[in-house]
Amino acid sequence: FLFGMDQMTSTLRLAAGERMRSVLAKLTSNRFAGVLAGTFVTSVIQSSSVTTVLVVGFVSAGLMTLQQSIGVILGAEIGTTITAQIIAFKITKAALGIVALGFAIQFLARQERLQQYGTMILGFGLLFFGMNVMADATEPLRDAEPFIQSIHQLNRPLTGILLAAAFTAIVQSSSATTVLVIVLASEGVLELEQAVPLILGANIGTCITALLASIGKPREAVRAAFVHATFNILGVTLWFSFIDQLAALARLLSSDLGRQIAHTHTIFNVTNTCIFIWLTTPLARFVTFLIPDRSRAFTETTVSRHLDPILLQTPPLALATVRMELQRLGISALHMVRESLPTVLHGSQRDLDQLQSLDDDVDALHAAILTYLARLSRENLSKCDSRRLHDFLLMANYLENMGDMIESSLVTAGRHRLRDGLVISGDTEVILMEVHHEVCQTVAQSVRAIATADSAIAQNVLKAKQEISHLVGRAEDHLSRRLIASEPHRLAAYRLESEIMEHLKRIYYFAKRIARLVIDEESDGNCKSPDSASAHDPQPA
Repeated sequence: FLFGMDQMTSTLRLAAGERMRSVLAKLTSNRFAGVLAGTFVTSVIQSSSVTTVLVVGFVSAGLMTLQQSIGVILGAEIGTTITAQIIAFKITKAALGIVALGFAIQFLARQERLQQYGTMILGFGLLFFGMNVMADATEPLRDAEPFIQSIHQLNRPLTGILLAAAFTAIVQSSSATTVLVIVLASEGVLELEQAVPLILGANIGTCITALLASIGKPREAVRAAFVHATFNILGVTLWFSFIDQLAALARLLSSDLGRQIAHTHTIFNVTNTCIFIWLTTPLARFVTFLIPDRSRAFTETTVSRHLDPILLQTPPLALATVRMELQRLGISALHMVRESLPTVLHGSQRDLDQLQSLDDDVDALHAAILTYLARLSRENLSKCDSRRLHDFLLMANYLENMGDMIESSLVTAGRHRLRDGLVISGDTEVILMEVHHEVCQTVAQSVRAIATADSAIAQNVLKAKQEISHLVGRAEDHLSRRLIASEPHRLAAYRLESEIMEHLKRIYYFAKRIARLVIDEESDGNCKSPDSASAHDPQPA
């Protein structure tokens, strides 16, 4: 059963993960749109935990406000009830036929997308076959006295809530708990009044996933995770005194016990959403009161903000967070590029040390991205995701190479200037600054191209080659003429100026390589990314 659920949900996430991320990014203009987005996304990928973790990442990145996230979280709770409703259909007799159909599609299909659909159908069939096996295995429990005595403990609702919350926190899946309850009830082991507290407890236990994902994140992201927990805890508290009434309402809607439990899950979440959708502002204020802002003296030490291990199970979403981190890495590298020439030409020893230290942050984030990509490479990746992983790896390396070039070569050139007492003439500085400005523009555009997956922006980087070549040629002519000047240390100054020019050309080369990767990604129609324009764009100076 668990294997079938994992096969079905993991394939759904693989096939639809990044598209679902795009839906979340766009359909959060108001709380009602957020509820619809959360419901739709969760019903497709079959995991409210993944949706909530993604929301935490969006809030962490500043792509979604806390109040926007509340609507999506409420919708995710509705979306997760779809699983229970599907399971309530008793089609276990056709399970092996569904398995055979899924295997045939997976084995015979040549297109990767069809193979994914086959795997999904195979997992769906295994899920129902597993339910049938569990039902047969639990049948003897109806006459087992020790088990019956244990079940009697569930007549106390609080015990059932706590037990289900603990179990769900361990397996990190409210759907798994709900399905297990449906199976036990269908075999006559549980009554509806005993099953309802277990369903309520499962809704509390599922909060642990988002809370774990928020560890080390900015305060807004932690608040989003606490909104999820607060919503479910308040919802359970609200219904605790009306468990019998909830069971009676479920009986009115269906005579089948399994369907009654599924309806209980749906009624609980839909009703709570209808209540709390009008309380998003007070709810946001409440969690802000619980989790106040840190003092200004606090310094954020987290290297990566978005690389959640939980998302490794959903490669398209994991790659989306890598894109966010590549943007941060690019902004750090861009800052070093912008500061490099003024510091090399005029900076003190302390200024050069500070410029060199900026590379520590670049190296740390680069290492975090590579480690995450290495872990992701061990997951089941589609061809498109494998290619994107490889491209992201190269992009990270090119950005880190920019930082290394500044940290080692340009900083060293600046120290030679101080050691030898070299002075760059005003005319030469103007020409070098022109080249530097154009290189900064191309680096900024390459970072924007990464963030937005926009090949048009990347094309601008390639088009800049002619202008940069013209500026470099003019600068080299100027330096050659300056070589015959009668200034002291003219030869040493010429070496310094030429070295700076070569390093700037090399930085442009890295920006150009990044742009080509973005263009190649967009040119492949099968692997084209959905719109990523919601990311922050680093603007050129």
